Amino acid sequence: MMIHSKATRDMTPPEYLGNLLLLIVGGNDTTRNSMSALPLVNAAWPEEWAKLRADRELIPNAAQELIRWQTPLAHMRRTALQDHEIGGKTIRAGDKIVLWYMSGNRDETMFADAERFVADRDNARRHLAFGFGIHRCVGARLAELQLAILLETLLHRGLKPMATGAPERVNNCFVHGYRKLPARLERAA
Repeated sequence: MMIHSKATRDMTPPEYLGNLLLLIVGGNDTTRNSMSALPLVNAAWPEEWAKLRADRELIPNAAQELIRWQTPLAHMRRTALQDHEIGGKTIRAGDKIVLWYMSGNRDETMFADAERFVADRDNARRHLAFGFGIHRCVGARLAELQLAILLETLLHRGLKPMATGAPERVNNCFVHGYRKLPARLERAA
């Protein structure tokens, strides 16, 4: 797709390689860190796992909510291509701006009770964890599918991931993930 797309077909070999590396690393970090949050979610809100056990139709939405709640990448920096006014502030062409996905995904004006994981949240898909518009992650659908399959498999096998200790976060301002997260798989009651 990258070779044939009008937007990417004229990339230099280093640009092409750089994009491939971003796809590989990005796909690993985002999916791994989203699924790794599941034991914390289950420990904090066991009633949400019960909702999933009772209604498997909620799985695709719960996968979106897990991505929103975890937000595996904290931010992205962009350069404004033209002057623009937003929120009463002027951004000039050439200005560097930072998009804080984590902040947007905890915006109480968009997500009521945003600090909670809610498996049946009606607008979970409105999260910004994969960016937006032309900068939306090309692997978003794959990540969503992987998380939905994980949830379906755990539920089918009667397993529930549970945190057994405090998480140790990675020391990184870009990747919002875990270095360690003690957990176990429990048989669901």
